[in-house]
Amino acid sequence: MNKSLDESLSQEIAETIKSKAKKPFDNAYKAVLATEGAKYVQGFIVVTGQPYKPIEHAWIELEDKIIDPTFPHFNRKAENIWYFSAQSVSAKKLKTIIDESKEDYPEDDPLPIYGDTPYQYYGDVMLGDQKYLDAYQVAEVKCREINGLDAEKN
Repeated sequence: MNKSLDESLSQEIAETIKSKAKKPFDNAYKAVLATEGAKYVQGFIVVTGQPYKPIEHAWIELEDKIIDPTFPHFNRKAENIWYFSAQSVSAKKLKTIIDESKEDYPEDDPLPIYGDTPYQYYGDVMLGDQKYLDAYQVAEVKCREINGLDAEKN
């Protein structure tokens, strides 16, 4: 079952954490820390129209709802956005991963996170494990479907 985007809660949390456009990973990180019982989720979104390909993204999930603190910056209706999860972690586990990353690689941004190696290629980029690749491929199919694109054009 696909979870649905809760627009009003997404807007409320976006305001609470002072969400920024084009910062989905940071927004989701702040949101998961501010929302008890939520999970941080990374994967892809697909939207109608451009860019005609899956977009790497992060959001949070609470029970059966998607809460996307970046949603208010999209200028799109919720029914024109599809979410494809590649990985999900608790706030506690995410905080541990972030702290370890900051310690091990202080010059690098700790987000996004990519699970275990070996990493897979999707397109001309290598990011994420097999679950990431699987999510990307399903998102790619949806993107072609909603935008009426042939496989050869994408």
